[in-house]
Amino acid sequence: MMSNRFTDTLFQLIQSLEKAEKRNFKLYIKRSSGNEDLKIIELFDALDKLTEYDETVLLKKLPSIKKPQLSNIKVHLYKQLLSSLRLLKSTGSIDLQLNEQLDYARILYNKGLYVQSLKILEKLKEVAKTHYKFNFLTQVISWEKKIEALHITRSMQNRGEQLSMEAVEVNNRVDNVARMSNLALRLYSWYIKNGHARNEKDEKDVKNFLSDNLPPGAHFQTGFYERLYLYQSYCWYAFIRQDFLMYYRYAQKWVDIFNEQPLMIKVETGYYIKGMHNLLNAHFDLRNYQGFENVLKAFEAFSTTELAMHHDNHRIQTFVYISASKINQHFMLGTFSEGLKIVKGIEEKLQEYSLYIDNHRLLVFNYKIANLYFGAAKYGISIDYLQKIINGNVEMRNDLQCYARLLHLMAHYELGNFDIIESLIKSVYRFMAKMENLTVVEEAMFKFLRNSFKLSRQKLKPELEKFLQSIKGLEKNRFQTRSFAYLDIISWVESKVYQKPLSTIIENKYLQQKKRIYISG
Repeated sequence: MMSNRFTDTLFQLIQSLEKAEKRNFKLYIKRSSGNEDLKIIELFDALDKLTEYDETVLLKKLPSIKKPQLSNIKVHLYKQLLSSLRLLKSTGSIDLQLNEQLDYARILYNKGLYVQSLKILEKLKEVAKTHYKFNFLTQVISWEKKIEALHITRSMQNRGEQLSMEAVEVNNRVDNVARMSNLALRLYSWYIKNGHARNEKDEKDVKNFLSDNLPPGAHFQTGFYERLYLYQSYCWYAFIRQDFLMYYRYAQKWVDIFNEQPLMIKVETGYYIKGMHNLLNAHFDLRNYQGFENVLKAFEAFSTTELAMHHDNHRIQTFVYISASKINQHFMLGTFSEGLKIVKGIEEKLQEYSLYIDNHRLLVFNYKIANLYFGAAKYGISIDYLQKIINGNVEMRNDLQCYARLLHLMAHYELGNFDIIESLIKSVYRFMAKMENLTVVEEAMFKFLRNSFKLSRQKLKPELEKFLQSIKGLEKNRFQTRSFAYLDIISWVESKVYQKPLSTIIENKYLQQKKRIYISG
């Protein structure tokens, strides 16, 4: 669960500040304010020293501020902090720069300097077009139309007709982008709530949703944002349906449009980071070992650039996605024990970034770390991490809730806790059935587990071999691959049949594929 110590919005903001930002704020206040702002400095310093927000403790540290005054002073401090940050960060954000210039155009207009205002607006239009900022263009054109309608500027003949045509064109672009971004967001929300498609009904639902909401001619759009949201939509669509080849193709397209237009990496850094994350996931799902390694190296190199480090959000997102990918790489290679060495560092960073990390991300990390411990045969610790998910928010990521319970069951099986296995099987089976999460693979799994702990060692091996053959036949079935994406059940059963550690089984698969690629190459 996320910490409750960051509940006050002003306290959150101050805790998020870096040393340079705090120093800049103090200088800003000295330059722009008088003695009346001494109280907000006192409040700032007091909040900065608190480890958690407690109003009673805060007021004791501020004898000059009475309780009835506190609310207004907090509001004033919050506004001043945002103003100082806006000045500090404006050079690193095209949106802030555009808005600043638009403010200048408004000031000149209000001074009666219409032609000067129009000159700024004209320059703004070119910058906004270069960066595909169509929402902003609507504001600029609106101001140009207002000036032309209210004043005789003699700036150009047929100006009204030209501005009207520009407004129609820009509005059409904005409408297309809005529809495409809505589609991408809703498909992503579908995945966050439900996970992968569980059956033909889910498959049909998501197909119908895409066809009903895809704007006409979406595939023929050439604009950056139209293509970006189209590729995002198909990424989520393919990922939900577990069409991992399609997922890879569209994740690659997503990253490629940024590589085609490097300027947009600076404008939409967050989307570039998310695209790299999805491309890594796609390589992971397809077990493209070399492709995964190449993209991870490129992503790590990007994470050290000034652009990636400039904003808290970008720095934290790259940390989250690179950390998850490093764990995934250990899953691919079977190096579970090696992977455990990075867990402490990841958890320390998650704690440091607790203000920013949402419950969904924590849920995913707990599941990945539990898998690392399971693969390293540290089943008791794996259970501890799984309990954090099982006892957490059931409404979030139904699929992970289900597979956490299944892995929890498998860990108890490995520990030989047969006295509770039967009740656990019934409990997990009921939960997964209720969530409509049972596939043929899980049904076979429950059947095997239910019978296996009653069998002698001699009789167990033939049952294991039979179980292995039955689930290997399902490996290519798209509705069953969801089970293998969350739990490498086949490798686990193989470890039992061949009496080898799970890590050895997975490592051998990696080495065999590497050898095949080398021979074919």
